[in-house]
Amino acid sequence: MASENTYVRSGFLLLCLVWGSTWLAIKIGLESVPPFYGIAFRFSLAAAVLYGIMRIRHMEIPRDRESWNLFAAVGILSLGFPFSLIYWSEQFLSSGLTSVLFAVFPFVVAIFSHFFLPDEPLDAFKIVGIVVGFIGIVVIFFRGSAENGASGAISLLAMGGVVVSTILQASSVMIVKRKGKAMNPVTLNFGGMLVGSLTVALLAISFERISDIHLNAKAVGSIVYLGTFGSVLTFVVYYWLLKRLEAVYLSFLTFITPIVAVFLGTIILGETLDPNTFSGAGLVLVGIAIANGKSLRKLLSNSEKSKVIG
Repeated sequence: MASENTYVRSGFLLLCLVWGSTWLAIKIGLESVPPFYGIAFRFSLAAAVLYGIMRIRHMEIPRDRESWNLFAAVGILSLGFPFSLIYWSEQFLSSGLTSVLFAVFPFVVAIFSHFFLPDEPLDAFKIVGIVVGFIGIVVIFFRGSAENGASGAISLLAMGGVVVSTILQASSVMIVKRKGKAMNPVTLNFGGMLVGSLTVALLAISFERISDIHLNAKAVGSIVYLGTFGSVLTFVVYYWLLKRLEAVYLSFLTFITPIVAVFLGTIILGETLDPNTFSGAGLVLVGIAIANGKSLRKLLSNSEKSKVIG
């Protein structure tokens, strides 16, 4: 029988691969389903699966106003509008570039945490990492501004949409950290998915045509993969790992997943990053590594202690 360490390593690898591949799955799905309808289908499927888990575990759906206010915050600020921006933007950007732009998310969370969560102040590593990471974003945006005509304007707007999505999601994280600690993660995710699916469904009905939906094998495969693996399985595995690993280990997911996304986009879709974009992406990843410098130092220290004990 496999040891728990084997399961832990397998779980970490699974998160890297699935979260790194969701950008590719989104890109493939957009070929057949408009962005808002694609998200609505994905979130509806995820909500259904999560509801099934709740029924099996005999978990009740909260009915109090405070819980539903929290569901609304997650559904609108973390899921509905941010994913709408991401899906819409990825129509005009490569999957790899979208993932790199979204990699600034931990930077935004760190900044918000400094001002709204007294127990999580910025340290020197985070400050330097944030500066380096945002220099990388400026380089990437400079590449977009160098494009001429309508394509350049749309490219800039799409890149801005991804960055704005990180700000919305970071604000949701602050709300959850302050008010959602007592709620079961499965319940919170179910409520968020339910509200998020309704929010995006309204956007889809308002701005997209049903006739543009083509539920072919690629579309169905993308929705099922994103709804089950991308929105449910990874969520369960992440919280399972969080109980067995220090959070610092999981923080390195933000460094690995963009690399996986760029690799898959290159191999499967033939995407390429021009030199300026590649340089900017490199700076973003270096910034993430620096921002996690304190965690890395702690990991290396623990590793050395283990060797001495061994």
